[in-house]
Amino acid sequence: MLNVEQLTKKLPDGRALLDGISFRVARGEFVGVLGASGAGKSLTLRCILGLTQADAGTATLQANDGQTFELTTCKGRCQREARRRMGVIFQGFNLVKRLRVIDNVMIGRLAQIHPLRSWLYGFTDAEAAEALEALRRVKMEKYADRITGSLSGGEMQRVAIARAVFQKPSLYLADEPIASLDPSNSLAIMKLLQPLAKETPVLGVFHQPEMTARFCTRVIAIKHGKIVYDGNPVLSHAQLEDIYGDELMQVLRPTPALPPEPVSSSRPFVGQVDEAAPGLLAKQAT
Repeated sequence: MLNVEQLTKKLPDGRALLDGISFRVARGEFVGVLGASGAGKSLTLRCILGLTQADAGTATLQANDGQTFELTTCKGRCQREARRRMGVIFQGFNLVKRLRVIDNVMIGRLAQIHPLRSWLYGFTDAEAAEALEALRRVKMEKYADRITGSLSGGEMQRVAIARAVFQKPSLYLADEPIASLDPSNSLAIMKLLQPLAKETPVLGVFHQPEMTARFCTRVIAIKHGKIVYDGNPVLSHAQLEDIYGDELMQVLRPTPALPPEPVSSSRPFVGQVDEAAPGLLAKQAT
């Protein structure tokens, strides 16, 4: 569970970028954060992750193993331990394109093994099997040995989700995971994120209110650094106008029908596994 209380971030001139942000995300919830550009959505996630230091307030993570982390103040080893328990899904995928798909998935657990093991041995066959199962959950197991750079954008985001799943986190954080995808791939990715919340809470930043209305259990809207709405994901046009203002027409778009088959790439296999990264990752899953 994640509990955020009075999160505040100010510029040197005193202007508040975040002004008392407070909310809670529990297991079973898929919470979407909406707001116009510059409202403070992604900044909120950065403060939770510790990538940006908040000026005031707290963000507390209750991990699955019972440990509690105060995310806005923990540093060093404490911060590394906390980040191990958060599976982050980025807009830009953050994958190593020259590596195989399955290797990128296993990167998600690098922080959980000793550095010497990562260089000299890598992952076990059992861990490789777990990574393959994570790929199966996102319908990408057939591409386990493909070079990641040969995949489409939608396929790369599926791999990024599999990496987060393999990490076995206590919380999923998704920072605009469908912003760079076409509507059809966006819909497919949302259908993959939704069931994750049944076992682990999901907090995501989105620019697509029609998607959050369809898939999220709850929506939080941020405007000028403050929460102006927290509740039912289905918002009226008047509510969206209040949240987005003149930007509303840029974010509204129809939701397409889900394609009958998983998105696949017709591009050919390019390249082989780069063996120049000794011990970084595992043997090929069999």
